[in-house]
Parts: sequence; C-alpha cells; structure tokens
Amino acid sequence: MSSSSMTFAEIRIPREKGRIYARDYAGAEPAFVLMHGFPDNLHIWDDLVPYLVAAGRRVVTFDFLGFGASEKPADAAYSFAQQLGDLEAVIEAFGLGRIVPVAHDSSGIAAINFAAEHPGKVDSLCILNSAYDNSPLNVWPEMIVLFADPRLKALAGAFAQNPGQLGWLLDWQKQKFEDPLPTGQKKHFEDFISRVIADNFLMQPSSGPAFVQMAGQFFEELQRNTTRLHLVEALELPVKVIWGQYDPYLNVAMGKERAAYFKNSSFHAVPAGHWLQSDAPKQVAELMLS
Repeated sequence: MSSSSMTFAEIRIPREKGRIYARDYAGAEPAFVLMHGFPDNLHIWDDLVPYLVAAGRRVVTFDFLGFGASEKPADAAYSFAQQLGDLEAVIEAFGLGRIVPVAHDSSGIAAINFAAEHPGKVDSLCILNSAYDNSPLNVWPEMIVLFADPRLKALAGAFAQNPGQLGWLLDWQKQKFEDPLPTGQKKHFEDFISRVIADNFLMQPSSGPAFVQMAGQFFEELQRNTTRLHLVEALELPVKVIWGQYDPYLNVAMGKERAAYFKNSSFHAVPAGHWLQSDAPKQVAELMLS
C-alpha cells in the first residue's frame, strides 16, 4: 500500500511568501515528522509511511516551500533558516506536542537545529543519510557541488537555464546513486525515486529555483553548523542514526561520525542506498519504531 492511497488530512500552511503543503496521518503521538531534501519532496516517504501508520503512530509529511506541492513564489528567499521556519509552522498548524523529527538529505540541517533550539519539543531524533556540518568526511554529489561552488556559478547557471542540459545532469547524477544498489533495489529506484526527482525539477512550476538558492548557501551553512556542534553535543535526547550503506556519497563513516556527536545515540547500517526509506522501508520502519 502506498501512503498516497491512505487516509490523511491535508492543509496548506501560510508562510511569509506562499503556502506549505502538508499531510497528517492520524495515530498516537509523538508524531514522526518526515522531511525531504534538496532534490525531491514528501513522496520519498510513500513506501515508509504505511509501516509507521500500521504501527499506530501519527505521521506528518510536508513539502518545504518551493518544493513538491508547496507553492513556489518567484520572489521568495529560500534558505535553511526559512526551512527551519517551515518545520516550526507545520508543528504549530497541526498542534503537535513533542515530536520525532526525521531527517533525510539536506533536511538534516532543519531537524538537528530544531532539536538544538527546542529540545523540550523533541521526544527523540531520527537521522537518515543527511548533511549537517563541515566534516572532513563529507563527500557531496557532483550536482550539489556544481551549484554550491561559487567558482562554478556560470556553468551551473547554464545548466539551470537549459531544460535539456538539466535533464541530462539529473539523469547522470541519478545513475551515480543507482549503480551501487543491489539488483532487487535498482528497479524500484528507477521506477519511483528517479521519477520523483525528475518531476520535481522538470515539471512546471519547477523546484529548480529553490534548489539553486539552497545549494548556493550549502557550504556556508555547513560551516555555520560546525560552530553549533557544542549545542548538538549537549543534547540529552535519544537519537537514532539509520544509514543506507550503499550511498556512494554520504557513506557509513559519515553516519557513524554523526551518531558520535550525540550523547545518547545508536547507529544502524541498512543494506540500502541514499533513499533507504524507499529501498528498505520495512527495515527502516522497524528501526524507527523499536
């Protein structure tokens, strides 16, 4: 069963510019609040949500402003601070108590910073393959580096303005993520995750402008979060780091380092790729629920 075929309440939450699209699947709290990253949207959780809901838990998913079904104002200033505000707005709109933020990809930044700033509002934290700080272990996808490195701004702009070139780049980057996957996971990746990513960029209105702005701030944000590690290390709450071991960029060493930042953490490697919640949803759900 897909989460799209399950019963959920959906709302649009106003922000300073535009509205956020969010879904609420009823269940017991603390709610899992699932966040997406740079290249995708809430549909990356479609395979996982049914397992969490079947276990009786409340689940909230949403698209950050500029992505997925959320509005994409042309004059919006997309930033990591704005995404943290989006998360806070979702929590307030649904009247959530203590939550379990669930991070993936670039949303590791919003999830960890929310926990650091509002520890009393967090029951526990769940971190999947994601970014946070400026670690020596960091290896980023080439497409992210292209748009994040100011020295490559002209080249990145040329890709962004040409749908054909952007489509080629997306397909090339997708293949780099797909190549390490076991045969059994490759087909679902090709049929589902790769289409979510392509649609996110190529369907109009596109998430491309939000991606370009966010990527342009990425390295600076990583450095800023390095200065906040003392806040992360002071957190007492339970943290589960669940990491896809076939991720060719955000590797297991990075995941283990992330877990080591927290006082009360556990690390779990899963035989899956970067989008482990789609590659191995049952195993990821069991770890989240355990």
